[in-house]
Amino acid sequence: CIRNSTSFVKGHNLKLDNEPSAAEILAAIGDPAKYREIVFCGYGEPTMRLDVVKEVAKKLKSSNARIRLVTNGHGDLINRRPIARELSGIIDNVSVSLDVDREDEYYKVCVPQFGRGTYEAVMDFVRDCVSNKIKTEITCLDLPGVDMKRCMDIARSLGADLRKRSYGVVG
Repeated sequence: CIRNSTSFVKGHNLKLDNEPSAAEILAAIGDPAKYREIVFCGYGEPTMRLDVVKEVAKKLKSSNARIRLVTNGHGDLINRRPIARELSGIIDNVSVSLDVDREDEYYKVCVPQFGRGTYEAVMDFVRDCVSNKIKTEITCLDLPGVDMKRCMDIARSLGADLRKRSYGVVG
């Protein structure tokens, strides 16, 4: 993850002195009509602040904004409950960074804080998003040894789309 080596992405320092409140986020957005899409992504995992994400998304949806969540898929583990139903109707699209095509590689590349069982929790989260009618994609990285056909098979088996990402290209 880029945050392990720098605070800067495309010349912008993303380090914050404090986490903004829902009101501060909404004020910074202003009129959501000027944006094609509002994306909750992180220099960290957005679902760590699920209540803020939900509050902001609900307000933005009342203005007909399109909302996307970019996540590592650990939200159920972080929040100790399935969260997809809570996102349904306020999040239009979810992009889950699976990154690789095999469970054993997932633990090596992603090194999830929740340890073993995280990969299956991510799969469950994707399935839950799909079953809650949230347009869902998984993303895989173009790392050596990652089989994009296998990634596509995983995405299809979950009812999701696949998007290939280039490793090291952020933003």
